[in-house]
Amino acid sequence: MAERGDRSDRLDSPLEKTGGLFGRRRPSRNGGVDVGKNAEGIARFFGTPRFLVYMTVFCVFWLTWNTLAPENLRFDSYALGFTLLTLMLSLQASYSAPLILLAQNRQTDRDRVAAEQDRQRTERNLADTEFLAREMASLRLALQDVATRDYVRGELRDLLEDLREEIRAERTDDGGTPGAAPGDSSPDRRR
Repeated sequence: MAERGDRSDRLDSPLEKTGGLFGRRRPSRNGGVDVGKNAEGIARFFGTPRFLVYMTVFCVFWLTWNTLAPENLRFDSYALGFTLLTLMLSLQASYSAPLILLAQNRQTDRDRVAAEQDRQRTERNLADTEFLAREMASLRLALQDVATRDYVRGELRDLLEDLREEIRAERTDDGGTPGAAPGDSSPDRRR
């Protein structure tokens, strides 16, 4: 009884059912997967040319046997419209329809799971794409603030000119020759 209590708390396992035609029923170990796989295999076989050939051969044999065989070996009467054959084909059709429906339900479930996985994958791809777009935009903004080589060279030239002007101004204030370094009176070292 404790096992039943444990199972009722779990949502991923079916409850055991009581009563019914055969008494107490227990959930299958595979969750009905075997029945579904078998039904799907049979339904797939029903849709093959091999099945059509087998059914055609079977019906032709049945009709030929019950028409041309000696009267005492016939088991389905032509006079009654091959009643037994009609019943067998009806029985086969009555079993094949639910098997085909079960196979379609399983395929629908697989399609639903695949569609959900595709939707999740698409959402992840969209999120990744949006993230990459934001990163690229931030890199573009950051690159606008980065100094280019030409900008740095221009700034260095301006600073160099400013320094040269300051040096010239200091020399003229000291009374030396313009363009000569302080303490350097030789004309060869000018610049």
